[in-house]
Formats: sequence, C-alpha cells, structure tokens
Amino acid sequence: MNTVLVVAAALFDEDGRVLLAQRPEGRSLAGLWEFPGGKIESGETPEAALIRELREELGIELCPTCFAPISFVSHAYEKFHLLMLLYVAHKWEGIPASREGQALMWKRPLDLRSVAMPPADVPLISVLQDYARSRGV
Repeated sequence: MNTVLVVAAALFDEDGRVLLAQRPEGRSLAGLWEFPGGKIESGETPEAALIRELREELGIELCPTCFAPISFVSHAYEKFHLLMLLYVAHKWEGIPASREGQALMWKRPLDLRSVAMPPADVPLISVLQDYARSRGV
C-alpha cells in the first residue's frame, strides 16, 4: 500500500477558532471538512509544503518561524495509507480566502465534533481541544 505524506494547518484566529475547508465536489470525501493543507512534493520539507499549500489554497503567507508541529495522524484508507503532519499557527499575512473553490468555515475547537470530517482528521480534534484549553481559548 502506498503511503501519502501530507501537511495540514490548524489556523487559529484571534477568537480562538480554527479554520476548516470543505472538500469540493469531484474529489474523494467531497463535502467533508478538513484542516487546510496538502501533499508534500518530492524533495520538499514539510514546512515548505505547508507554506506553499496555504499560499495556493488560501492566499496567505506563513512566516517560517510562526507555526509549529502539534501532532500527526497515521490512517489506512482503502487505496493508500495517509501520514498527516498537523501544525498550529496563530500568525500569517493576508486574509484566508478560497482559491480552489472550497468553502471555508471557522469553528471553535470544542465544536469540531459537530462537523463531518474525513476519518484521518477526527483523531486530531482531541489534540486541538486540549491545546485550546491549555491556552485558555
């Protein structure tokens, strides 16, 4: 089974909400909400991939020292194995906007379980809830 390496970001706004992107029609798991990010390209570091993906998907710029790894998930889908690295960020330049036709939504970490998400994203909810509680969000 092929392993796919991806990066994702938990972008926290000033109100302590996390940005989610809805998978567009025509893609696998269409309609589900996920943390923005994408595949790591050959020869690319995870951090460079995250900066590139958020620029492409959301039109924002992450400062290389303004985000940090928080968790990862390893999940076996039917046709591939996903290894996703999750980073957390509170600072970026620009206003997140859909660049690839995906709907966007801000959600409080404690409300994430009310949103339909891909199976690989679900274990990260508890991590983000604990993170938010530790920061008093």
